Amino acid sequence: MSDFFNSSLRQLGDALRTKKVSSVELTQNYLSRISQYNQYINAFITLSPEVSLAQARAADARLAAGNAEALTGIPIAQKDIFCAKGWLTTCGSKMLHNFVSPYDAHVISQFNNAGAINLGKTNMDEFAMGSSNETSHYGPVKNPWDMARVPGGSSGGTAAAVAARLCAAATGTDTGGSIRQPAALCGISGLKPTYGVVSRYGMIAFASSLDQAGPMGRSAEDLALLLNTMAGFDERDSTSLQRDKEDYARDLNKPLNGLRIGLPKEFFAEGLDNDVAQAVEAAIAEYKKLGATVVDISLPNSKLSVPVYYVLAPAEASSNLSRFDGVRYGYRAPEYTDLADMYEKSRAQGFGTEVKRRIMIGTYVLSHGYYDAYYLQAQKIRRLIAQDFTEAYKQCDVIMGPTAPSTAFKLGEKGDDPVQMYLSDIYTIAVNLAGLPGMSIPCGFGANNMPVGLQIIGNYFDEARMLNIAHQYQLVTDWHNRAPQVL
Repeated sequence: MSDFFNSSLRQLGDALRTKKVSSVELTQNYLSRISQYNQYINAFITLSPEVSLAQARAADARLAAGNAEALTGIPIAQKDIFCAKGWLTTCGSKMLHNFVSPYDAHVISQFNNAGAINLGKTNMDEFAMGSSNETSHYGPVKNPWDMARVPGGSSGGTAAAVAARLCAAATGTDTGGSIRQPAALCGISGLKPTYGVVSRYGMIAFASSLDQAGPMGRSAEDLALLLNTMAGFDERDSTSLQRDKEDYARDLNKPLNGLRIGLPKEFFAEGLDNDVAQAVEAAIAEYKKLGATVVDISLPNSKLSVPVYYVLAPAEASSNLSRFDGVRYGYRAPEYTDLADMYEKSRAQGFGTEVKRRIMIGTYVLSHGYYDAYYLQAQKIRRLIAQDFTEAYKQCDVIMGPTAPSTAFKLGEKGDDPVQMYLSDIYTIAVNLAGLPGMSIPCGFGANNMPVGLQIIGNYFDEARMLNIAHQYQLVTDWHNRAPQVL
């Protein structure tokens, strides 16, 4: 049975269809592994074994009837930002410590319709605000490659769960790099689709113009199968794009002859650790062997992406989080004198430090007298950042570089310096500001034997090509198959 923990989604699907294993057996084995290791890693917030096993029994019946889909019967973990009917949905916050969702997010519905098993809800930075998974009300997640180090964030629980083989694959969300950065730090693959490709309905909002759900798994092939299920138009989300359904696995086996890879000089400048640079450069060399050519490009406004992001994202967060007031659901302060006092105490006690910091920043930049100076200017620079990418794609087909400037840092190392923490996303944020698709795949190991991620940035709706580019690299390397010795 242990062989299945290192199997791809396609291999698991084949094993289920040929009755080498049942969905109930597979789910039970993952639940057993979680009970053994989660106490050390803290990747999962909520489990409901009886619900997961009931779904597995239904999946086995569907498999027996011969109407299974690619993911039918496969246990998938869900980031705890997605509402799932009957499941505790906390967003990693005390504010939602007792919120049981009465409905399913679109992403959850898509997996349910495909017959996948909801294995549990994964830990995350509170309201997706963080780059290390240390802001969670439920405690930090540990990187399974080194328990003294962070897994990245905000989808750190998802990344750690996939890396430690506690689930077959999982979902994440990416507002400024929160799929790609933890994927890089934990040595797995993760994809942020083009904004609007995956519905945000039922995904608890942080910054609505930036948030995007995406798949996290061991390989590009796994990501393609997951995205086939997750993507699709949803009329309940006004930003969901009405496009023809596509098979994201269709181009996986295309050769890369003639591929033009753009290398932005800004991604290889000061601030990038040498061990990360060496692993990324080795990956680029491998792509040259596969028939690709390299083009030097520039993204001149990318250096402004961090300050722009930390004006726009907190502004949207201050608006989105205003609904959490202790009245309708979630945390309410136990003692208060009047309505205003209840609002104040519920929010003061219910939100963590990082969330409060961002609400304060966001409220400030939207306030009278500062809106034009900060928020409006940031929106103008956001447009310039997007135009940089448009110009770059006239010279190249895809952009590559490091996902993060360093390998995983130690727990607590950057807790007292928010700016240093924010710079962890320096190479990923511009992609969200432009609404482009981006992904991270493992490309080696750096200092202390910690994983390094290669970032691949495509043009709008280029997910199938990006997955092809990643898959061809993974056919000739084995970084994505390396697993940590969990304990």
